[in-house]
Amino acid sequence: MSADIKSQDIISADDPSAERPRHEGQCHCGGVRFRATLSDGLETVRRCTCSYCRMRGAVVVSAETNCVEILRGADLLTSYRFNTGVAQHFFCARCGIYTHHQRRSNPNQYGVNVACLDGLSPFDFAEIPVVDGVNHPNDAGGSSRLAGTLRFVPAR
Repeated sequence: MSADIKSQDIISADDPSAERPRHEGQCHCGGVRFRATLSDGLETVRRCTCSYCRMRGAVVVSAETNCVEILRGADLLTSYRFNTGVAQHFFCARCGIYTHHQRRSNPNQYGVNVACLDGLSPFDFAEIPVVDGVNHPNDAGGSSRLAGTLRFVPAR
């Protein structure tokens, strides 16, 4: 495991946030397995328009950095940084699947790939807010702006 990548401690049982549901998940090959307690459940679901998120196409939810625990495969996680270098994007070195990233707008949080969470799919959401990552709040000042909404309508 590199110095930048480390297993995080799960929140303690006496923490009031311990009542939030915990989700387990993994990369495609199963080499990386993790547990995440989401900041606001599935209420933070979103996509982003920044150059990296646009190309990877992931749908994410938020978890505090101390609420994500790598259960297996920390040695398989590798990371990528670009632009300001604040956001750190983690993916499995074996199968290439992005599992989570340290957020640029809030480095105390991870964005967790919904597609990696057991029993969940990006297609479970009829509408997903898309945040304006091209005009990032850390660059443009102010708060995150909504760029649009991604809709999924199942075929009948």
